[in-house]
This record gives sequence, C-alpha cells and structure tokens, in this order.
Amino acid sequence: MNPRRKQRLAVVGIVGFLVVSAIGLMLYALNDSIDLFYTPSEIVEGKNGQVPQIGQRLRIGGMVVPGSVKRNSESLAVSFDLIDTGPTVTVTFDGILPDLFREGQGIVATGVLTDKGHIKAQEVLAKHDEEYMPPELAEKMKGIKHVKPENMPSYENSEATTGNNDTGGL
Repeated sequence: MNPRRKQRLAVVGIVGFLVVSAIGLMLYALNDSIDLFYTPSEIVEGKNGQVPQIGQRLRIGGMVVPGSVKRNSESLAVSFDLIDTGPTVTVTFDGILPDLFREGQGIVATGVLTDKGHIKAQEVLAKHDEEYMPPELAEKMKGIKHVKPENMPSYENSEATTGNNDTGGL
C-alpha cells in the first residue's frame, strides 16, 4: 500500500470515528429527555419484559378510579389512583388540576416513578373528548367504561336558565 492510500484511509477512519462518536453523544444526551408511555398494568408488571426503574421519568395514562381522589386541605396536593385493565397505580400531584379532571375520566400524567406503583407527577392532562384516545392507550383500555359526570349543567341549560340568549343582534 502506498503512503497516499494509507493517508486517505487514516482520514476516512478518523472522520468515520468522529461521526459515530457524535451520533453516540447525541443519543446519550437525548436519553434524559425521553418520557416513555406506560399504563398502570405496565408499571406494575412490566412492558416487554422490562419493569420501569425507580427514578425514571415516564408518562402514564389511565382512568381515575372513582372514590380515589384525596385532596390536601392545606395545599394544592392531590393523590388519586389510575387503572387500566389490571392493577392500580397511585399518582400524587402538587398543583392545579385541569378543569376536566374528575373521577372516572381518562388522564395522562408525566412524572417520576418513586416506588413500585407510585408516581410523583409534574404535569396532569385530562382527556378532553370522550371519543378520542391515543391508539396505544385505547388498545390497553379495552373493556373499561368511561364514567360520565352526573348532574353537570350543560351550556344549553345554563343559557336557558339565565335568560342570556342574546346573539348580539345577529
């Protein structure tokens, strides 16, 4: 092999090593910002043979178990249980819950697994439409019925009772 070929081979090898190293470093950096989605059953029993580790950031989706919401009267702290088709997981959250949050409602929470079956949430999102559900959550939730709130005033009734049917002259 002549010296010019050796030099080209060395340059190509170094460039290849640098590209692979850069990709590896990017993947390592992105690893901290990835939140994997789990259902309550997958938190307890594992997903594809792997149970999430304590301290891992994750997203959990399920239905709020009726009667499980416990609010702290001194602060904004609230805890509730989530269920899909198997075991329940307790979620604690310190903050203002969405307006659509209620028992029997589907929610998605982002947080940290503090121990097996317990999540400390930083964000809670309530499902806003009865019909739509993310496909992976819908697959896991087959067989669970959505509980509609009772005695909730509708917009039609509130307009009729307040007499505020003014359309602004339109």
